[in-house]
Amino acid sequence: MFIYRRYRLKNPKLHYFCGMESFDEQTIKDLEFSTIREWLTGYSIGETAKNRLAILAPSNRFEEIKEELDRVNEFLSIRTEGENFPSLDFEELLIEIKLLPIRNAVLSQEGFTRIFRASHLINSIVYFFDKREKDFPLLFQLSNEAYFTTEIIDAIEKVFDRKGTVKDEASPLLYEIRQQIKVVKIQINKNFDRELRKLIKENVLGDTKEAFVNDRRVLTVLSTHKRKIPGTVVGSSKTGSLTFIEPQSTIELNNEYELLADDERKEIYRILQALTREIAHLLPLIQAYQNIMTEFDFINSKTKLALELNCCLPSIEKEEMKIELINVVHPILWKNNRAHGKKTHSQYLYMDKFSRMLVISGPNAGGKSITLKTVGLLQLMLQAGLLVPLDPNSKMCFFQQILTDIGDNQSIENELSTYSYRLKRMNHFLKVSNRRTLLLLDEFGTGSDPDLGGALAEVFFENLYNKKSFGVITTHYANIKLKADQLKNAINGCMLFDTETLEPLYKFSMGQPGSSFTFEVAQINGIPLEIIEDAKTRLDDRKVKMDRLLGELQKEKTYLERLNKEHIEAQETAQKAKNEFLQKKEKFEQKLKVQQETIESNNKYITAGKKLKQFIDRYQAKSRKKDINQPLIHEIVKYIAVEKSKIEEARLSEKLKKEINTPKINSKKQKEVPQKDEYQRSKIVIGSTVKLIATKQSGTVEEIQGEQMTVIFGFIRMKVEREKLMWIK
Repeated sequence: MFIYRRYRLKNPKLHYFCGMESFDEQTIKDLEFSTIREWLTGYSIGETAKNRLAILAPSNRFEEIKEELDRVNEFLSIRTEGENFPSLDFEELLIEIKLLPIRNAVLSQEGFTRIFRASHLINSIVYFFDKREKDFPLLFQLSNEAYFTTEIIDAIEKVFDRKGTVKDEASPLLYEIRQQIKVVKIQINKNFDRELRKLIKENVLGDTKEAFVNDRRVLTVLSTHKRKIPGTVVGSSKTGSLTFIEPQSTIELNNEYELLADDERKEIYRILQALTREIAHLLPLIQAYQNIMTEFDFINSKTKLALELNCCLPSIEKEEMKIELINVVHPILWKNNRAHGKKTHSQYLYMDKFSRMLVISGPNAGGKSITLKTVGLLQLMLQAGLLVPLDPNSKMCFFQQILTDIGDNQSIENELSTYSYRLKRMNHFLKVSNRRTLLLLDEFGTGSDPDLGGALAEVFFENLYNKKSFGVITTHYANIKLKADQLKNAINGCMLFDTETLEPLYKFSMGQPGSSFTFEVAQINGIPLEIIEDAKTRLDDRKVKMDRLLGELQKEKTYLERLNKEHIEAQETAQKAKNEFLQKKEKFEQKLKVQQETIESNNKYITAGKKLKQFIDRYQAKSRKKDINQPLIHEIVKYIAVEKSKIEEARLSEKLKKEINTPKINSKKQKEVPQKDEYQRSKIVIGSTVKLIATKQSGTVEEIQGEQMTVIFGFIRMKVEREKLMWIK
């Protein structure tokens, strides 16, 4: 049974989580975080949550981020584990919250309906979390801002019915007014119908007979007969052929009806004013309703996004800077590919303090930029309090700032070229970067002379490395790849390329640089081979050899990885086959054992059956001699006695084995063995008569081997230790 509890209201302020003003806006733009915002706003119900989600941004307030992530993860558990959480169907209470503090203010009927539904919803939420505080502590804390009460519901139900209309019984005066209105309406209709029937007979009415003007029933009279009808003309048709006349017999009644309707409106206004005053003291609770509903709307939108993208909460590294992304995908690419029936390749990426600067190389259109953007967008999502699409065994950490240099950012207005823009961004990075900075640099160093730009990019790379920043960098420059190989805490990675089919594999591999496959990509795009060969002759032989070497290394690595994968699969298949064989062998052995036992048992029955068949065949039923079957009966009795003794002997043997092998509980007599018993046991020799202490059964010693003796007990021969025997003679 649910216990009604009144909790003290906490601070009803909204838990806005919209990031810090200092977070880099260009990064949010470069990584297309606005698309994530658009998806989130589409999932929300109320305007408050929509507005919050529309400006949602990453934050570097780590404790708040972690709490928000845990809160969303709790709600995701509720949604995925089949918990019967109340449906979030509500309208916000902003207008009502503004009006309630005002003296003599009156809420509308719609406003009371909104408060009524909100009270039902929050009561359901409070009830849901009442016994689940340990399972969902953060959501329980949020729901705990309100308390379970029917005070508001009871007050509103006294005034309104289920359709949201003020009840007749809301006040005695309203009841009386409405009764009078019913009487007047009946009389109006009665008088009007009488007049209508009369005029129909006189054929002075139009086809429609009657109409409504200003909510009053009027006659539709042919204009040629309008002077014959007593009453008030209230209008005419567009053509003028029809005149609308209110009959004289209903005019006074309609006027009375209008006066009563006005009295009804005034009384309803008075009732609603009184009801407003009655619930005004509960304004803090109604504000808590608004806070809880909008906060759950905010969290629910994030949860819906997590369900849509198969997101989860990775392990968060608070102190150590580490990223391990397992089976990670770019959410926007994944959703677009799914809509078009395409496959999205997941990636694995690892970075820590020993491999904090990752340089990705490889062919154009091979997925370098997507891999870089995936790391960045997921980090933005995480630091905006959103769950991310990857394996739950993944690890992530929090960065103080995420900085990007992606794409062509020419500025015609400021006469700023792409390279100039990049230099300005790089200058900013060099000023603000630290050990908690994540840098995402796409096509690092491009935009200028390859040799000069490459040299400057190398210097930039070293300076950013010395600031102990984390970075994911895509490049085609050989000197950057070489520098990453030389620096202790930097690492190369590449996008794989199938050298046989000349197609990118869209798979990322860490540990070695990749070839740009410039000539291979050109060949894919239809460039004639003679032009490609001519281009090769114009290059430095060392560059061509290095590019070829990288391509061959990548090819060999791919081949070895395939062999390793096949070897692992073969091992797994062999182990699986071995396990299946052992299981089948065990089953067969068990089955064989059962069959053998069954055969032995059946053989006994068959032997006994054959013996009894012989007895039956020898039995002479038709002989006239009196005792002719007596010898046969004696033989049968003897046979049965022998068989029974065998069964008893076997049973006794089992009992003796159990008693001999079962250690006896110490008693007072066994604590101190008399020296006399030791002396008696020492007299036991072959042929001695002894008694088994446990069962008091006597037997004869047949053989002695040290302290172990072979004793014959009747038909049974057993090996028994000397200490378990007593000498008799």
